[in-house]
Amino acid sequence: MVSSKDLSDSKPHVDFADFAIATVCALALAFTVMFLCVVPFSGSIAGSRDFVVYWATAQQLIHHANPYDPAAMGQIERAAGLYSGYGILYMRNPPWALPFVLPLGLLGLRFAALVWSLGIVACLVVSVHLLRKMNGNPPNQIHWLGLSFGPAMICAMMGQTTLFSLLGYVLFLYLHRSRPFLAGASLWLCALKPHLFLPFGVVLLVWIVLSRSYRILAGAVVTMATSCALAWIIDPSAWSEYSRMMNAAGFGKEYIPCLVVVTRLHFSPQSIWLQYLAPILGSVWALAWFWPRRHAWDWEKYGNLLVLVSLVAAPYSWVYDGGLAIPALLQAAYSNRSRILLTLLAIASLMIEVELVAGVKVTSALYLWTVPGWFLWYLLARASAKYSRSPDSSLAAT
Repeated sequence: MVSSKDLSDSKPHVDFADFAIATVCALALAFTVMFLCVVPFSGSIAGSRDFVVYWATAQQLIHHANPYDPAAMGQIERAAGLYSGYGILYMRNPPWALPFVLPLGLLGLRFAALVWSLGIVACLVVSVHLLRKMNGNPPNQIHWLGLSFGPAMICAMMGQTTLFSLLGYVLFLYLHRSRPFLAGASLWLCALKPHLFLPFGVVLLVWIVLSRSYRILAGAVVTMATSCALAWIIDPSAWSEYSRMMNAAGFGKEYIPCLVVVTRLHFSPQSIWLQYLAPILGSVWALAWFWPRRHAWDWEKYGNLLVLVSLVAAPYSWVYDGGLAIPALLQAAYSNRSRILLTLLAIASLMIEVELVAGVKVTSALYLWTVPGWFLWYLLARASAKYSRSPDSSLAAT
């Protein structure tokens, strides 16, 4: 039995946690909305660095030119206001993503930036809405932690495609029972960044065979085949040009602030294969974890951890790719009543945007903690949920 004294002692902490979470979420959202509203109509779109690359690629495609031509891409990017210190940037997504960005070539730079940004924000909003629905529409405000998640905000500001992949994964979770073909088709969005889903993809293929869920496989194959065919129509030499670009760009020497790349650069910079050892080990672990659960496998229950492990074990990832951790973090947050953990998540999320505002580039080692940090928070939240005895409140899962 809880005494009135205990309740009075705990009340200020609960109120402070509510206030801290609400404040952090409001600040993150306000800053991002301001950025997205101001930048497309300002004199430069350089802040949305990666969007400029997608737009320049689309410009080349519209004019039936090589989207991996360094001279042409450099000229378009500099004219769009992209800082020359970045060098010449290319769209690293596989060529089957070319049809996805092609429509941007029909739009002017600023209007295309606005449309692209709205599309990314829509992906985030729809994903969080579906995740909340799959978690039983709890009467609390925890979903705001997802809507204001730091890596997702950076993704929107830079114009990155990670949140499109997030929507693809969430749609798969939402549709895999009722609309298996559409669920498989939605995985095409995950294929925009296939290196971030390797252990997840291995388990998915094994599960499809064991459960005979071939409609999901059919949806994925049909969508992938269609996109590859469209890419060939748009640029018949896209694959050879893409391969040549990847080999010539020297990405193996590039510093990317993630544990796998930093570990390889520290111990053996020339051993590129070390970057692929992590996803192999991650896939082995994923299969070992899946196998005893295969007969009662539930993607909504187990899939989020697989995606989180895939993100940790990815051969490379950037801070904004952490947006893929939202389903796992929300799942853990909904089942957890620790205000301390929820507040820590909100503050850690805001720290990322603070670093960006302070001028810290996405290539900085200061972002090295992010993906391991989300993984550690998830494990702590899931573990503490079993022992939480806090009373129900506006933020606690009910």
